[in-house]
Amino acid sequence: MSRKTKDSIPKIVAVEMLEKNGVDVERLKGSIRRGVGAEFSTYYHYTILRMHCTGLEGEGVKEIVEDARIEDRNHFESMVPRLYELGGSLPNDVKELMDQASCPHAYLPDNWEDIDSILNVLLEAEQCAMRTWGEVCDMTTGKDPRTYSIARCKRK
Repeated sequence: MSRKTKDSIPKIVAVEMLEKNGVDVERLKGSIRRGVGAEFSTYYHYTILRMHCTGLEGEGVKEIVEDARIEDRNHFESMVPRLYELGGSLPNDVKELMDQASCPHAYLPDNWEDIDSILNVLLEAEQCAMRTWGEVCDMTTGKDPRTYSIARCKRK
């Protein structure tokens, strides 16, 4: 995956290839880091939202929230390894990760008993995620099929 240069500094072959393809790798890593921060944040906050989906109407919405929650966790887990493959990393402090997320946190709305309020939080979070991963797709289209393939999951 990497080779040593004349200065004995490991060189990441994937980064070399992306640079040759015209990808601003530092910008890409920043976008991925902000995107995975948003995925982590929504996973956490969707867990809380799900617990507040009660009653007949809430039980149906609970399933929607759970599906979104699992999708965000899976996207986090699939994109983080790619970030590290490109020489990036996540901060050691989870607060720093959450603070740099590309999307606002999906907080439990004040009127959480209104299911439409919870659905609105979900919709806003998913729309932001689509914009975030759309940016990554735009940077990698035709230049980095691996990253594009992982990021495009959010564009569907």
